[in-house]
Amino acid sequence: MGGQQITPELRDWIIAQAEAGHSPQSVLNAMQASGWEEDVALSAMEDVLQARAQAHTPDQQLTRKPMPDVPAMQASRIHAHDREVTLQVQIQHPRVVVIGGFLSAEECTQLMALAEPRLSRSETVVNATGGSEVNAARTSHGMFFGRGENALCARIEARIAALLQWPVEHGEGIQILRYAPGAEYRPHHDYFDPAQPGTPTILQRGGQRVGTLVMYLNDPLEGGATTFPDAGVTVHPVAGSAVFFAYPLPTPQTKTLHGGAPVLKGEKWVATKWLREGRFI
Repeated sequence: MGGQQITPELRDWIIAQAEAGHSPQSVLNAMQASGWEEDVALSAMEDVLQARAQAHTPDQQLTRKPMPDVPAMQASRIHAHDREVTLQVQIQHPRVVVIGGFLSAEECTQLMALAEPRLSRSETVVNATGGSEVNAARTSHGMFFGRGENALCARIEARIAALLQWPVEHGEGIQILRYAPGAEYRPHHDYFDPAQPGTPTILQRGGQRVGTLVMYLNDPLEGGATTFPDAGVTVHPVAGSAVFFAYPLPTPQTKTLHGGAPVLKGEKWVATKWLREGRFI
């Protein structure tokens, strides 16, 4: 971090800015304009604001960890509830983890079969209202399973909770997406923009999104990679594998801008799980 230290004075200043109603992005911009390095500024924001939130909700501090993440360990293989998975790639900033063997071939096939009759044109969240609508940026078809809707979903959700050390109740239902040839999802963020008027309505259902797990259900013949443009990272879809990424603050500084590149040949099927900071209802 270039020798810069997070001082008590800096912590007090960040808290004062938050209490004055300034957005995380504006605070980070001000810190960088004053000479703070990006990684130091983001780390300070995360530490101070998470500690402040926990101090105001002591009961939650006892029942959940600050952020979903894979356990800190050196082994490449880890047991997640009912299945051993492989940690193939880990990046710290942005926090991205590529996981091999997260789903079995049978689970991939079953998810696609259960979802296909319920597919419709995918929608995106409308930040101005809190609703959703069809958007030209997202040209897939999809559907949502209710959390724990069937035994298959419940088993996968328990696996996710064990791997990422995050309660099942803090996750949205699993979403299934099918991308036909030419379909894509242009780069976007998964968190809800605090500056948009519809965000308070969205947050009533479980707070901010803080992490995403994308599970690949098949191998597209060509194209369809998950890209992180701000980080220069590309994850190619392989059936049964998954990619997890976390964004502890709702700001582009997390470098979690991501998209689904156009499918060039064949189809791409994915299952997505979004994690909330609180219980999702």
